[in-house]
Amino acid sequence: MRLASVRILLVDDHDVVRKGLAFILSSQSGWEVCGEASNGRETVEKAGRLRPNIVVLDVSMPVLNGLHAIGHILKAAADTKILVLTLHNSDQILRAVVSAGAKGFVLKSDAGIELIAAIEALLKGQTYFTSKVAAQVLDQYFEGGFGAGRTPGSQN
Repeated sequence: MRLASVRILLVDDHDVVRKGLAFILSSQSGWEVCGEASNGRETVEKAGRLRPNIVVLDVSMPVLNGLHAIGHILKAAADTKILVLTLHNSDQILRAVVSAGAKGFVLKSDAGIELIAAIEALLKGQTYFTSKVAAQVLDQYFEGGFGAGRTPGSQN
């Protein structure tokens, strides 16, 4: 599903990462990078003011980390979809991201392959998890990792 114009807010504390993402995403027909932010507090302010369709953010940021920023973003702009783009591949981070309200999770190592597909999925109202994370969750499921009250990474 392509909206007439997809507005994306890019959030990472590394300028080179934001510029690279902006180049990739702006090359998609109808997609616009409407803003950039380098910390969580700036992200919340810009999300409320710019009302992007999608916020692509890292969890590790100064001032207000990405996990805390997600809740504030969703209060300021409830229709915004959050895609976490991070280096961190742990069960704890994944659970925290989902609990905070993010609809997608892509590892930076997979961004070249999966970033566009992830954003397209979120625009369709779907969730999206990078293939490595999805495989991790499925492995735990098939090993009995998801029983009554169990979550990814739990040892009970």
